[in-house]
Amino acid sequence: MQEAEHGCEVHRVTINGNGRTEGGFPVSAGILFGLGLGGFFDGIVLHQLLQWHHLVTSAGYPPHSVENLKVNTFWDGVFHAGTYVFTMLGLYILWRYSRKNHVRWSGKLLPGTFLMGFGIFNLVEGLINHNLLGLHHVNETVPREQWIYWDIGFLVWGASMLIGGWLLLRAGRRDTAARR
Repeated sequence: MQEAEHGCEVHRVTINGNGRTEGGFPVSAGILFGLGLGGFFDGIVLHQLLQWHHLVTSAGYPPHSVENLKVNTFWDGVFHAGTYVFTMLGLYILWRYSRKNHVRWSGKLLPGTFLMGFGIFNLVEGLINHNLLGLHHVNETVPREQWIYWDIGFLVWGASMLIGGWLLLRAGRRDTAARR
């Protein structure tokens, strides 16, 4: 039994008779997927479909003119490009790791880490963009004094996903260990 480092986490691995390693689930892949999916949800649902805000609507570019919409659309695109990179990195890590390790993982591991990444996205985005920098707020279509309630709800939702994902990850690790 050895420990190997993959991404941000350490996994227990065994080396079988032919020198191949078998080991744990690449948590960083699922978290990166979750970060990407969280960003896609935010950008597609909140920015585009509901049009509650764009990336820099509270940073001096309210969407009341074509010029400001152009600025917001550009920064929304930069934001989407970043979420795309998270998703592709997650896919690459999962692909690379699964080609080397043929362990049957619990079906709870990937959804658990997705939820963790999605929750982390909400917490980081909510704390930094909504609260610290004030670039935008979750729902800018309601009166300004109500923005804080939507921002707090976004953080609670993110924390709930992070905790639920972590619990699912723990359960999945137990299930996977029981299969060996």
